[in-house]
Amino acid sequence: MVTSLKVVFCIGAISLLVMTSEEGWNFPSTLEGFGYAFNKDGQLRKVDPDTGKPGYESFEFNVSENQEYNQKRYEALGDVITEYVYHLLETEVGLHREMVPQQGSAQESAVIFVSSDILSRPDHLLVLIPGSGAVRSGQWARSLIINDSLQSGSQIPFIKRARELGYAVIVMNPNDNVKVIDGKKIKIKNSRNGMEHADYVWKHYVKEINPKHIAIIAHSYGGFLAVDLATKYLSDFSSSVFAIALTDSVHDFWAQKVPSKVAEYLKKVSRNWASHDTSLDTRLSHNKEGDIPRVSAGHTKHEMTSWSSFESVFSFIQERRNALVGKDEL
Repeated sequence: MVTSLKVVFCIGAISLLVMTSEEGWNFPSTLEGFGYAFNKDGQLRKVDPDTGKPGYESFEFNVSENQEYNQKRYEALGDVITEYVYHLLETEVGLHREMVPQQGSAQESAVIFVSSDILSRPDHLLVLIPGSGAVRSGQWARSLIINDSLQSGSQIPFIKRARELGYAVIVMNPNDNVKVIDGKKIKIKNSRNGMEHADYVWKHYVKEINPKHIAIIAHSYGGFLAVDLATKYLSDFSSSVFAIALTDSVHDFWAQKVPSKVAEYLKKVSRNWASHDTSLDTRLSHNKEGDIPRVSAGHTKHEMTSWSSFESVFSFIQERRNALVGKDEL
C-alpha cells in the first residue's frame, strides 16, 4: 500500500508579494496569489472563490495569447512549487536543510535535505538524486506536481517509505547551481553543476556520516550522476552501496568512460526501470552491451517512471537488503 500524502492547504488574502520576470512581468510569489491550492489528494486546483478552498479546475497554462507570458507564468509557479515542496519536506517528513558548501550562508549556498539521524552513523541510508532541469530537492517531475499530483511528481512518498523501513535520508539538489545576488547571477561554490554538487554531497555528507549500508534512488540524469559517483568512489560504493535503483536513467558507460571493474559492480547492484509499453518489471534488452539490467517501468512517459515503479523499486531495495544478512560482500 502506497503511503498517503497529507497535504495541508491554507487560503488567505491574495498575496501582494510578486516576482518580477526579466521581461518586467509581475507574478505572485505564493500559490494563493496564483489562485491555486493543493487539495487533500495532493492535486493542484483553482481556488473556488465561494468556498475559499480548492475546487475542481486543474491548472490552466494558456491564460494569455502571448505564449512567452504563459511560459514565464508557468516557470514562476514552478518556483513557488519548489518552496512549497521544501516546506513539505520539513513539515511532512521531518527533514531539515543543510548547506552546500557547509560553511556557506543561505544566500550564497545550495540547499539539501537530510533526516536528523544522519549524525548517529545510521545502519541504512537512502540517497535520492533527481534528474536535470528545473526540479529541486523533493521533486521527480515538476510537470507532474502541477498537472497530476504531489503523489506522482514528488519524492515525498519515497521518503516516507524509506523512513518507515528505517532508513536515514539525504536528498540531493543537483540543479541548485545559481543564486541572484545584487541582481547578478552567481554560480554557487561547490554546486556550479550537478556533478560538482553530487561530488560535494558525497564527500562532505555521505562519507562523513559513514553509514554501514547505502541505497540510492536516482531518476534520469540522476542516474548519470550515480554512475559518475560510483566511478570516482568505487571503494565506498563496493563496500557500502548495496542497491542502486534507477528510473529511466540516461547514464552511458561509454561516454562516461566507466572502467570495467565499476561496470561489473554496477550491473550486480543496480536496476534501471525504463519507460516502456510493457507491464511493470518486464525484462528489457540492454540499450548497449554490458549495461545495467533494464526492466519496464510499466509506463511510456519518462517523467512517470519513478512513480509507476514505486513499489517495485522498494521491493528491489529490500531484496538486496535482505541478501546482506550474514554476508561480508555486497
